[in-house]
Amino acid sequence: QVQLVESGGDLVQPGGSLRLSCAASGSIFSINTMAWHRQAPGKQRELVAAAIRDGRTNYADSVKGRFTISRDNAKNTVYLQMNGLKPEDTAVYYCNAEVRIVGRNGYYAYWGQGTQVTVSS
Repeated sequence: QVQLVESGGDLVQPGGSLRLSCAASGSIFSINTMAWHRQAPGKQRELVAAAIRDGRTNYADSVKGRFTISRDNAKNTVYLQMNGLKPEDTAVYYCNAEVRIVGRNGYYAYWGQGTQVTVSS
């Protein structure tokens, strides 16, 4: 019913930048929070940044000042601008959205398939 498709992952050198995109499609009535999570090999998935529909955002301490999350509500799309990338940012990045489907009450969580970000020289 709802699909999230991420793009923008790549191999980049330390200090470089990338911009991730995630577009939600399907029977969407509204979206509350859209967020980016990441999972590095051997580690648990962690929240990177979240953008709430009312404009509020929050970030993991490890990315504050380097990453910026934004969203286009008209396009049901969320972005993650990543600057000053470090090797420890290497991970699979997953998009997540809390979606209310047309004809149903309540919000349900959906996940994208992930996009690989590798920071290495």
